[in-house]
Amino acid sequence: MSQLTIGNVVLENNLILAPMAGITDLPFRLLCKEQGVGLLCMEMVSAKAIYYNNKNTEALLEIHEEEKPVSLQLFGSDPVIISEMAKRIEDRPFSILDINMGCPVPKVVNNQEGSALMKQPDLVEKIVSMTVKAIKKPVTVKIRKGFNDNNVNAVEIAKIIEQCGAAAIAVHGRTREQYYTGKADWDIIRQVKEAVSIPVVGNGDVDSPIRAKQLVEETGCDGIMIGRAVQGNPWIFSQTLSYLNTGMIPAEPDFAEIITTIRRHAKLQLQYKGEYLGIREMRKHLSWYLTGFPNSAKMRSKVNDMTSFQELEEFLDTLIITKV
Repeated sequence: MSQLTIGNVVLENNLILAPMAGITDLPFRLLCKEQGVGLLCMEMVSAKAIYYNNKNTEALLEIHEEEKPVSLQLFGSDPVIISEMAKRIEDRPFSILDINMGCPVPKVVNNQEGSALMKQPDLVEKIVSMTVKAIKKPVTVKIRKGFNDNNVNAVEIAKIIEQCGAAAIAVHGRTREQYYTGKADWDIIRQVKEAVSIPVVGNGDVDSPIRAKQLVEETGCDGIMIGRAVQGNPWIFSQTLSYLNTGMIPAEPDFAEIITTIRRHAKLQLQYKGEYLGIREMRKHLSWYLTGFPNSAKMRSKVNDMTSFQELEEFLDTLIITKV
């Protein structure tokens, strides 16, 4: 397993947790860090929300000393606001600033943000160049294959991003039109890698250690970004590290380890978000952890009704007694 250098930041390895709204919050990032991931990407943060001092944004910006290095991701479409907000928050303890040009969600795209920026190369140039000049920390950009099959322009956009001084590019091998459906096109990642000299991080359909290795072999990418496959499965990072280093994949976590991790995750949620919000946000994570368990569909219906940590504890105790 080789190190990955992004600007002046040297990562211990090239495994990266993808930024995912509502998922890669502080509690979950801490769990992934324990599994050896090289870089943690935070949930995307609106540059405009920082500009207007939105009270809910402060929690998204929280970073724990133990999780470093961390990549903080901004989204927006105004190059002045993005660059100025990057400068405003530069003293916070993140190591890398990422610009989101890949989010496919309608409310983001309809504001001409996220993956909608793939349709505006001139605006991409302004955003990246102004942000790179505004701060000293490395700036990276996450893009998609293109906006749709008629506008596959990842290579063009990547060249612009490199020319503007960005330190690395992450490429999701799907168009915005695909969202997260269908198969990720790894060949577009290869094309981007061959077109630029800065590090390229591949993203899309990495759901196992074997697929992580295949991604590097087929594309030549420098970094491996794992997204949806980590939901309910932070162990994918330690398993992938082992496989890339030794060729051996450790055994899946046993029942006891999964239950222990769920408890720790829930306690972290309460610690950083309080019981009301913490338990409600824990519901989706709990459902992911239980995927594949016998009667998991029935269990999910119980999970979705939980409103307190005591209910969660009682539910887990029942699982232990019955051993599912």
